[in-house]
Amino acid sequence: MPPKPKPSRRTASRSARPADKKAASRHGGSRVIREMPARTAAPAAPKSGGQAAESRGKYVYCVIRSEDPLRFGAIGLGSVSADVTTVHYKDIAAVVSDTPLEVLDATRENVLAHERVNEAVMRDHTVIPMSFGTVFKTRDDIIELLRGAYSAFIDVLLKMEDKVEFGLKVLWERDEVVKQIEREDDDVRQLKSEISSQRGPTYFARVQYGRLVESALQARSERYVGEIFEALRDVAVASRANKPIGDKMIMNAAFLVARDREPAFDAKVKAVGAKYAHLTFRYTGPWPPYNFVNIRLKLERATPGG
Repeated sequence: MPPKPKPSRRTASRSARPADKKAASRHGGSRVIREMPARTAAPAAPKSGGQAAESRGKYVYCVIRSEDPLRFGAIGLGSVSADVTTVHYKDIAAVVSDTPLEVLDATRENVLAHERVNEAVMRDHTVIPMSFGTVFKTRDDIIELLRGAYSAFIDVLLKMEDKVEFGLKVLWERDEVVKQIEREDDDVRQLKSEISSQRGPTYFARVQYGRLVESALQARSERYVGEIFEALRDVAVASRANKPIGDKMIMNAAFLVARDREPAFDAKVKAVGAKYAHLTFRYTGPWPPYNFVNIRLKLERATPGG
């Protein structure tokens, strides 16, 4: 697959996508939490007037397959929400809105607007999401992008057709897992007892204890993650492992799921979560396939004052 689009502005962390609705269920010692994509209302409709057209560029949210001009309403970026429309080349289109030619900060409002547009478009179209901050100077620049990368866009659109992304993070309470290890591992339990009894110097025992516990934690984490990936294999088209964040997270993954398999994926995540004590399963979606689209934009994009 071609490389991923490079943003011309700062890119917002996808792991921090907001959610406004949570559904949690408990199965034994585990928790399965479903976080739904935010459905934040757009700002007020745009008023007449504003900056001259010469000072404004085009913000690109995503690319879809469409020959007909489309309007998605006033849901785009801006303190006054911008109208979102399409720019076409052959049978593909970029979903765009007007934007000032200035640096776009990855504020919560801007990120929400970027994702709000992609989610709205995704309801009826397969989307190739662009990175946050993808801005072009003119409509002709966007057409040149679509023309130059036409084959790559078509290839990815076909591969992503009727598919969506879910994010899954698995967390544990480290102290609880350490207690489990102390109960189940003879060497760790013996060293723990030796340290507690304080019979003689304990420095080397503490060092050895720390090493054994870390090794056991790593092995247990890898086993859990491997089993979870394997269990979800039959309800996902593809998966991707991202780097966990913090001490509590042991798994940070994205799954590409066919739209008609969403209920099966949801049920399987809950079933898998029920098998593991002291683990929390936190998953989000559906999203556009952010982690599974890889298009390099070779056309130079707009820069303020350029």
